[in-house]
Formats: sequence, C-alpha cells, structure tokens
Amino acid sequence: MPLSIEREQKRKKHLYIERKKGVCGGEPVIVGTRISVSLIVELERMGYTVDEIIAMYPHLTHSQVYDALSYYYDHKEEVDQYIRENSEDFIRTKYKRAAWLK
Repeated sequence: MPLSIEREQKRKKHLYIERKKGVCGGEPVIVGTRISVSLIVELERMGYTVDEIIAMYPHLTHSQVYDALSYYYDHKEEVDQYIRENSEDFIRTKYKRAAWLK
C-alpha cells in the first residue's frame, strides 16, 4: 500500500484528532481544542490516569483522551519528535546563543 494512502487511513481512524494551521504549531490536537496529543502523552507518562486527565480538563471526554493516546501509538515517532522539540533542554540548546536569553 502506498505511504500516502496508509497515512490517510490512519488519519481517518482518529475522529477526535485534527491538525489546523496556526493551532499549536500544526501539532495534532484534540478537535475543537488546543490540547495537543503530545500533552496527553506527557501527562500519561507522568502517571496520570485518563480519569485524572479528564478531571484536569473537564471539557474533554474519555473518548477524546483515548483517541489521543491511540493516535500517539499510530504516530509514535512523530509525536515523540514534538515532545523532544518542546522539551526545556532542547529549547535551551537551540537558543543557547540567542541575545534575548541574556
């Protein structure tokens, strides 16, 4: 199966996930929110359960959070890259010599 068709099929599987130009730098987010898939993944990695994430963001549903996690497992490399690029260490290294940091 050609790669573009495979990507399109994966994208269609995730009804609660979208990408919008100008929203969170184009990262995949939960539809109608600015809550990124990478945020949900990081919260889960920190030990929060889906119920706890819902308590923190009561406008989300369980289906949305589980779909964000499902999206992550279908697009692990991509989301891990977003997480790396948004880490404090990465940003400090990237802008180490920037004048505005001094």
